[in-house]
Amino acid sequence: MKYTKLGNSELSVSRICMGCMGFGNAATGQHSWTVDEAQSREIIKRGLELGINFFDTAIVYQNGTSEQFLGRALRDFAKRDEVVVATKFTPRTQEEIDDGIPGQQHIENYINQSLKNLNMEYVDLYIYHMWDYHTPMEEIMEGLHNIVKAGKARYIGISNCFAWQLAKANFYARERHLTEFGSIQGHYNLIAREEEREMAPFCRDQNIAMTPYSALAGGRLSKRPCETSKRLVEDSYAKFKYDSTAEADGKIIARVAEIADKRGVSMTEVALAWLLTKVTAPVVGATKISHVEGAARAVDFALTDNEINYLEELYVPHALVGVMAQNGKQKAGNVV
Repeated sequence: MKYTKLGNSELSVSRICMGCMGFGNAATGQHSWTVDEAQSREIIKRGLELGINFFDTAIVYQNGTSEQFLGRALRDFAKRDEVVVATKFTPRTQEEIDDGIPGQQHIENYINQSLKNLNMEYVDLYIYHMWDYHTPMEEIMEGLHNIVKAGKARYIGISNCFAWQLAKANFYARERHLTEFGSIQGHYNLIAREEEREMAPFCRDQNIAMTPYSALAGGRLSKRPCETSKRLVEDSYAKFKYDSTAEADGKIIARVAEIADKRGVSMTEVALAWLLTKVTAPVVGATKISHVEGAARAVDFALTDNEINYLEELYVPHALVGVMAQNGKQKAGNVV
């Protein structure tokens, strides 16, 4: 495994971040395809053996059971100061808004619950899961700074935002000597490259780490047309994100398979090797031990310049999908 600094932080992270959305109680959460605690523990343990030290979860993943599974496994298999744990909080609920709970209190409540779920005293990276158009940005930045001062989080990051939003928040924080976002977790992979327009150049300029999710497009970049998986069948949200562009994307996926065959590696290794030339550490979900083993191998697999160009040349601009499509319907200061 190879390691790198997470942006301007002092965190040394593995080039693969294990995404934990696939861990959790399938009976109580939003996904039917997640794996139970016994399977999760095996995957986490294998990841640690392969040198992965960076783990990403969220309070909303399977109603907190993803955090619980991760926390118990890391307590049993690793030393706390040898792993980097990231979790995320969502915007205020309508009930919180109606009750007049401000952004600072919302963040305090959520970090306390996440720390309880993880059974940890702090997280290394606390991530704003998506831009909250109902809460002033100033409240969010001040609330995050408060939990860093309190020692409940070492650094902060953001997910699912536009480059202008990240710039606005960080410049506000810089002017007031508050904690700045040091990482961005956006939607970025070989068949979803819209982050290259503005986000990637901004992050390079500011040394902000890119840790994208959906690194394999919900498994699409690791499967041939004849192959399937429980997630490919049951993940309706991923279908919403990718089905409308399946024809164009399929041509790129076919090239991933072609290079994999020529080089004698898996499609996972090809797709992630491409992404590793662009970002700090992709967040790679795993519901089988083979998934994490393939991700780890990608770190040591290098594509040639010609292969990179071959993979990239068929890409056409895509409309924003998922959370970013919802954000795209918003106007600064308004909810429409």
